[in-house]
Amino acid sequence: MGVTTPAAELEGVVIGYGGEPVVSGLALTVEADEMVVLLGPSGSGKSTILGAIAGFVPIRSGVIRIGGRVVAGDGRHEPPERRDVGVVFQGSALWPHLSALDTVAYPLRRRGVAAETARREAGAILARLGIERLADRRPAEMSGGEQQRVGLGRALARAARLHLFDEPTAHLDGPLRDRLLGEIAVTRRESGAAGMYATHDTAEALAIADRVLLLRDGAVVQAGTPTDVYEAPVDAWAARLTGPASEIEARIVSAAGDLVELEVAGVRIRARVDGCGSPGEAADDPVRLLVRPDWAAIGGPLPGRVTASRFRGSHTDVDLGTPAGLITIRQPGPPSVAVGDLTGWSLRRGRSI
Repeated sequence: MGVTTPAAELEGVVIGYGGEPVVSGLALTVEADEMVVLLGPSGSGKSTILGAIAGFVPIRSGVIRIGGRVVAGDGRHEPPERRDVGVVFQGSALWPHLSALDTVAYPLRRRGVAAETARREAGAILARLGIERLADRRPAEMSGGEQQRVGLGRALARAARLHLFDEPTAHLDGPLRDRLLGEIAVTRRESGAAGMYATHDTAEALAIADRVLLLRDGAVVQAGTPTDVYEAPVDAWAARLTGPASEIEARIVSAAGDLVELEVAGVRIRARVDGCGSPGEAADDPVRLLVRPDWAAIGGPLPGRVTASRFRGSHTDVDLGTPAGLITIRQPGPPSVAVGDLTGWSLRRGRSI
């Protein structure tokens, strides 16, 4: 079985606009059929990295390869149109004078496809995205969600090895965002292309990624599968970036097997604790535990008072003030406790940070 050439490779890439670099020493490989999501706050370098891969942002040093071919570095800077990438921007960036059909047909025409054939293939792409009715409309006649889907169609028409998505759902409401995410996942998978997706939205990242890179100040803090980065964050910052998390104080009494005996607010309990080292090292140590909302439950031996309750439809998030610290607990269905109530709670799992 042959070795597949990666869709993209970055080696020691430094990017900056003057002064201190925005991204420094980045190393990254995107496999041929992989979706890599760059997750980070504003200013973390997500869009800068995508811009450098696409050819819109020059690099200071390092090398970028697409499909094994150097497109930046080693004295080379290929323009965007010569790189084997399709780009979907945060704003649709459609040409105002072109209809949806002509917009999607344009990359095909650039590849030398005859006009009639290009329009026919463009129509098929619009149909696949469920927007064939927009064929004759110009951007001013479309909603924001419709424009984004046309932009996705234009990127797909390039039949590129790598698709870059720069926060394409940032300005869409919930239902439209979910639909576009679904279309991106299905169409990319059908095409067999790789993808890189920049977002600050945790739910998007975990839903669409094969691998997630957590970015802070232009550097990768953690990389792993969606399950890895959610279940085993490397620090409190990574935990907060990948979902809701509380921090409580505890003391490890003893550890045996999968469970650890803890003392929390003067009460001894047993729970799973990840990241605390070997049992011998952990015994009698104070520890700060990260707790996801679904790792604890209302009802149990630990004391707390309800400080807030937020009904979400399928579940309720309850904030408890406890002697060990403030904790958020997610329970299914409507609230079972009210603000001000004294209630017990239990801990199923924690992660030492």
